[in-house]
Amino acid sequence: MTSPVYYVDGRFVPADQATLPLGDLAIMRGYGIFDFLRTYRRVPFKLREHVLRLYSSAEQIGLAMPWSVGEVEAIVHETNDRNGYDDAAIRIVVTGGPSPDLMMPGQQPRLAVMAEPISTPPERQYAQGVGVTTTRMARILPTVKSLNYLGAILAVVEARKIGAVEAIYRTPDDHVTEGTRSNLFIFRGGKLLTPESGILPGITRQVVLEVAAREYPVVLTDLTYADLLGADEVFITSTTKEIVPVVKVDGQVVGGGRPGECTQDLMERFKAYVDRCLTGPSHRPHSL
Repeated sequence: MTSPVYYVDGRFVPADQATLPLGDLAIMRGYGIFDFLRTYRRVPFKLREHVLRLYSSAEQIGLAMPWSVGEVEAIVHETNDRNGYDDAAIRIVVTGGPSPDLMMPGQQPRLAVMAEPISTPPERQYAQGVGVTTTRMARILPTVKSLNYLGAILAVVEARKIGAVEAIYRTPDDHVTEGTRSNLFIFRGGKLLTPESGILPGITRQVVLEVAAREYPVVLTDLTYADLLGADEVFITSTTKEIVPVVKVDGQVVGGGRPGECTQDLMERFKAYVDRCLTGPSHRPHSL
């Protein structure tokens, strides 16, 4: 199998030759950001929204971004073209770069773009639903897509021990916010509810809100753990998962233990939305 091609700090290189200096703040201190998108039939989905979210993350942590939005988009397109996967997972990474004392950020961040064949959940998860756990954990800047995933990794490791696919963050006052790599939704009384604050503004989440609003009342509100357990339907969303029904929370059955009708309806509406995007006009910038 041919090695993927990555863009790293100004050069396109085979993935097995892609390197960063050990002194980069991303390696030394975990200081850096990323964003993650996918392609459908070789077309990057919501690229502009992902790049703008990348810039938002950078601004929130004071990370310099010497590239224009158009330049980053062009690099993503070029990386995608050089790999040629029909359905690719694309990760845009901005590292802290070199530091004079291995602590304070400088003004020379590094940009990397990686493309791989996408890995999506097995079909049974969509047909049967999945289990999730909840985890109580102090979080720093949840609105930033940071390279520091230590807490998330530990939470998912514990979730996998009991067969769950995701861990949902739970606050000290028993509110639930989002998953380690997903946004959280519930249906209750015919309304679609999802947390508004303390979360990463998911791109897939925004699409779901848009398509759902045509059919269901949508409410952005705080959700409690009791709300989650008592929901008529529960699902999570992400770039690779799209919409996945949740049927167990911390081992307790929710939503009757099967994917709900409203969730399944949204799954179909999401797919139709993607198809419309793929047949619409292209806004691709010029190649590098």
